[in-house]
Formats: sequence, C-alpha cells, structure tokens
Amino acid sequence: MINKETEQNTVLQKKDKEASTQKQCKIYIINSSPRKGRNTDEMCKSFKKGVENAGGEGKIIYLNDLIFKGCRECFACKLKNGKNYGKCAFSDEITPILNDISHSDGIVFATPIFFGDASGVMKSFAERLLFPYIRYDKDFTSIAPKRLRTAVIYTMNVTKEIFENDYLRADNSGQLGLFESWIEKVFEKPERICAHNTYQFSDYDKYDAEIWDANDKEWQRQNVFPKDLKNAYEAGKRMASI
Repeated sequence: MINKETEQNTVLQKKDKEASTQKQCKIYIINSSPRKGRNTDEMCKSFKKGVENAGGEGKIIYLNDLIFKGCRECFACKLKNGKNYGKCAFSDEITPILNDISHSDGIVFATPIFFGDASGVMKSFAERLLFPYIRYDKDFTSIAPKRLRTAVIYTMNVTKEIFENDYLRADNSGQLGLFESWIEKVFEKPERICAHNTYQFSDYDKYDAEIWDANDKEWQRQNVFPKDLKNAYEAGKRMASI
C-alpha cells in the first residue's frame, strides 16, 4: 500500500519531469549600438539578466559585429510561389540570425537615437527582418511564422518631453512611432523601455559639447540611469514569464 509521503513524492517528480521537458523561452536582444559597455549595451545586459532570472534564455546580438546590408529591393520575398516567398533571399552574416529569430519567443530592438530615429544599422536590420513578413494586401497582413513578443529599448541624449513630443508624437506619427507600428504589424505591440538624457562622454571637458550640462548629465547617470536599468531588468522578466 502506497503511503501519503510516497504519493506526494511521485506527484512532485512528475511535476519536475514536466517542467524539465518544457521548452525554454528564448529571447533575442538586438543591439545596434556601436559602443559595447555603454548605455545601450548596459540596458541590453540588464534586460537579458531579467530574462534569465525568470527562467528564459537571452541572447544579445551585436549588429555592428556583423557584415550585412539592408533590403536590396529584389522582391523575391513577394514572388508568388517563389522559393523565397516570405523570407529574405539575400544571404549574408545575419541570414542565420533572421531564421533563428523567426522561431524564437521574443525579440528586443535596442538602439541609440540618432537624429530622432533608430540608428541606420537598426533600420537596415528591421528591413531585412520585417519586410518579408508583410503582405502587400490592404491590411499589410503579417505572414510571420509566430507573433513574437517584442520590446524596444531606446537610449538618448534628449529629455523625455522631447522624445515623446517630437520622436513619438501623440498620434504615433513620429519617426519612432512609425518604427514601432511596423513591429506591431508583424509581431506584437512592443513594450517601450527608455533611458533619457543619458551620459554620453566619459569627460565632457574633452569634447565640443557645450549644449550639454556635464553636471546634469552626471546627476542623471548616478540617480536616474540605475532606475532605467532596473526597468529593463523587469521588462526582461515580464517577457520571459508570459
């Protein structure tokens, strides 16, 4: 006769076995900043830590380490019954990454803000990833293999007010608002994580940067940026926990 303790152990072993056979959530964090160890990279690493602490797998991709170009307008991805329908036909160093991302569980687009927009490297990457999944029908229907969870990480010199009023705009018509709308069209609506008014130089006195107040930047770095990193960490935990 099985006693109560043996029965409880059997139930626990069954749960452990089920948990071990579950697919680990995999999140790709796409970093388009050319500077490792700086603001955007720190945000990416904090997000990754959140993913991992929630039991997921986070992988940072450094776009500037790869040789690739943006969309070449060959339209092979739109050719009916073509062998490359729905995927980028051009092969280079991001091709295997595009394939892996399409079957992952989530993607983070992390970029410093250049001229009020995502970096050129990020936009080239987005062209290669998103455009093949967008049908040319009236609704621009997505044919992506999965509706991935998404997030965007922005780091910038400007204040939150300038970011929201000029780069996003209330009607989402700003450059970054449009960027996010295409991500949502293909996958899911991205969660937005921002670091405003960031500390850009290690020593402001060495650079022609009189528009910025070095003391204010230092205060932001010491008092606000740690909170931004925590926000990125918590966002990583949320994405891996869904």
